Parts: sequence; C-alpha cells; structure tokens
Amino acid sequence: MDGTTSAVGRTTQATGTITPQQADMIGATLRPHWRAGSLSAEDVLPQLWHWAAFAPTAPMEDIGPDGHPKLGGFLPDLGLGRRMWAGGSLRFLAPLHVGEVLTRYSEIVSLEHKQAGATPMAVLTLRHRIVTPAGLAIEEDQTIVYLPIPDRYAPPKPVAAPDRADFDEAVAIDPVRLFRYSAVTFNGHRIHYDRAYATQVEHYPALVVHGPLQATLLIDAAARHAGKTPVTFRYRGVHPMFDTHVLRLIGTMTEDDTMTLCTAAPEGHIGTQATAGWS
Repeated sequence: MDGTTSAVGRTTQATGTITPQQADMIGATLRPHWRAGSLSAEDVLPQLWHWAAFAPTAPMEDIGPDGHPKLGGFLPDLGLGRRMWAGGSLRFLAPLHVGEVLTRYSEIVSLEHKQAGATPMAVLTLRHRIVTPAGLAIEEDQTIVYLPIPDRYAPPKPVAAPDRADFDEAVAIDPVRLFRYSAVTFNGHRIHYDRAYATQVEHYPALVVHGPLQATLLIDAAARHAGKTPVTFRYRGVHPMFDTHVLRLIGTMTEDDTMTLCTAAPEGHIGTQATAGWS
C-alpha cells in the first residue's frame, strides 16, 4: 500500500487533442443521426468531449485485473479493489477546438479516508487545468472513490427522480454504445463491456453505464434545451445505471439561471445528479 499522505500534492501533465476522426467517433456514439464530417478542424468542441483527449496509454503489462492501469504510480494504491470516477465540477473559461493541442495539468489536492457503515472507503480529488495555445480554458475537479469489491451487489438507497421537469427524454443503452464509449475514451475498466467480469467479479447485476458518459449526455441536453452552453457544471454519481434499461435524461430550468439535471432508470431512481449554470 502506498503512503497516502505523500500522495497529496503529486502532479502530472498530459498532452492530447481531439482530431476530426475522434470527433466523429464520439459524435456517432453519443448523438443520434450523426453525420461523418460534422465537425472539422478548428470547430468548437462540444463540452466534456475533451475527456477523450488524454488516453491512459499504459502498456498491457501495467494493466490491472479490472482493466485500469495499475495503481501505485500517480494515483496511490490504497489496498481497495474498486475505484470509480464518482463526480466532479467544471468551469468553462474558453472554448476548445477540434484539432488544437490541449495540455492537462493535474494535481492530487485531497485524499480523505472514510467509513460507509462497516465499509472502508477513500475519496481522492484531482484538480485539472486544461490549457490551449490561447491560455487556460477549463478548471476541473474530479472525484475518485476507492472501495473494496463486495461479495454481492448491494445497491445504494434509491433517490427518486423529480415528478415534474422541463424535459424527460430517453437514450437507448446497450453493450455496443458502452463499448464504443470505452473505446473512444480508451477506458479499459471491464465493468462497462465484460459482462462476466462485471457480474462475477465485481458483482454488479449487468454492465455499468459510465459516469462520464451520463455526464456528457446531460450537459449536451442542457445546452440543447437552454440554447446556450453552460459556464459551470457539477455532477455526482448516486446510483449505478445498467445496460438492461434505457437512460432517462431529465432537466428543469430554475429562476437563478441554472438547470438541475439527472439521469434516471425507468423505475424512477436517479443515476447521476448534475447542475448546469450560466453565470
């Protein structure tokens, strides 16, 4: 197990880009009726698509049994078998563009150990700064949760989706969409495409829908319904969503120029909660 105190303050950086071909791959995965070539070099990149720009290119010998790069490098090994991208927040300062070079500066800013009942857990916060040749474009915090792999699936307490909303639309979810999102983001976590691993090792009932995929669908819906892209966006995973049902995208505009959002299962419980802001 790594020393956990020394992890705070660690920094790293990565360089990447979203090419027109990658933009087509993302668009074909996320948006209905996508046409190849819809985005060209120098076009504005849709929000959160930059998550595909920084592929975790660890060689195969450095991949753990879950499909993630092994812990113990930049991210500490805390002796807990499951880690999840659980949420985050972003402030958009300037648009990103297809084809431009992006640099991501990352720092571990906090690491907190907790107990969820009898279950040990840890919450790590990464702070990213996304910089383009024109300057700082995005300030982003990312929350990673570490947990032990349970002996059986015990779902969290469900949180009910709102009864009334400005929109409530459904997105079809299946193994192909999950695989394609894993591929375009180079996310090897097996819970999203390997059903035997997801159900027999991590004890989920089905393939798990990526939290970042849900967040990207929500911010895209917010921009479409508001007619403008958000300036701020916060999101948090509440309950796993699976490939056995459609994903509802729900949003309501509030009086303070923000929109409350969530994904939900058809049964009515929330998957990811989010808030988009325009000020």
